[in-house]
Amino acid sequence: MGDGDKEPDAKKQKMSSLAQLKKLTVVVADTGDFEAMKKYKPTDATTNPSLILSAAGMPQYAHLLEKAVAYGKKAGGKSPAAQLEAVIDKLFVLFGAEILKIIPGRVSTEVDARLSFDKTASVEKARKLVKMYEEMGVDKERILIKLASTWEGIQAAKELEEKHGIHCNLTLLFSFAQAVACAEAGVTLISPFVGRILDWHVANTGTKSFQPQEDPGVVSVSKIYNYYKKFHYKTVVMGASFRNTGEILALAGCDLLTISPKLLEELDSSTTPVPQILSDKIARKLDIEKHPMDEARFRWEMNEDQMATDKLSEGIRKFAADARKLEATLKEMLSKA
Repeated sequence: MGDGDKEPDAKKQKMSSLAQLKKLTVVVADTGDFEAMKKYKPTDATTNPSLILSAAGMPQYAHLLEKAVAYGKKAGGKSPAAQLEAVIDKLFVLFGAEILKIIPGRVSTEVDARLSFDKTASVEKARKLVKMYEEMGVDKERILIKLASTWEGIQAAKELEEKHGIHCNLTLLFSFAQAVACAEAGVTLISPFVGRILDWHVANTGTKSFQPQEDPGVVSVSKIYNYYKKFHYKTVVMGASFRNTGEILALAGCDLLTISPKLLEELDSSTTPVPQILSDKIARKLDIEKHPMDEARFRWEMNEDQMATDKLSEGIRKFAADARKLEATLKEMLSKA
């Protein structure tokens, strides 16, 4: 047998880029689709109104919608608004509980984006969702409550973490100011949005393409990761919202990365070597200054950062719009139930 005959076997033995990445970073599925989770075997998973809205249109999840509607009819009493709120809360918890049957880690469940500037209401909603999970036998250690990285959202997370032992995932994070405020609040995890940072720079600057290591989103997350490790913050970094696999591989070694099924598929079918780019060891040797954060400094630095301000407000509006679309679908189901 010649060398050529051995080549397919050698190729089979090559580890996929996804498998290599999993050795360096916790991979999280950015999807509400259970089948994708079963296929790619992520450690953690996340949900949001957009993902639930997409999954709600799939026939295989009809039973969860029916269960949520039945619960809402009962729990909401005679008030249509209370019924609808109960249906949505239950639907998020049902999806989360199903996801936890597939994955070994944690699921992120989102507080309504319309509460992003209301600390008290965010805390109440988070506690309610966790209680509903616990009533289904899900331990709160397996849940991350997802909040927008507004000043109010970060302070809600601080209260949830410190007073109630509820772990939080701060999302829609685009700036160093947001990241520092989250770390000082002691939140469990942040989700900086790599791809959306890139989108803004492509739309608003003269540069229309970037090499992975120079990608503005990659640069932002690398800076945050290094700062956290340098100063021993407990908060971990989960890069999110990727536009291509180059961005993902440029952050290999980050604590967690949440990746869409399309990009998981590309990584799974590739055997490109995945070297470690980020590490605690390297970060701790860097010459970085401490950057303390209070409310006045946070608001000023956000005001000075047009990209972060634009993307945060846009992200809240989009999640709120998807929440309203989901409500419309569920309101129709409630009226027929």
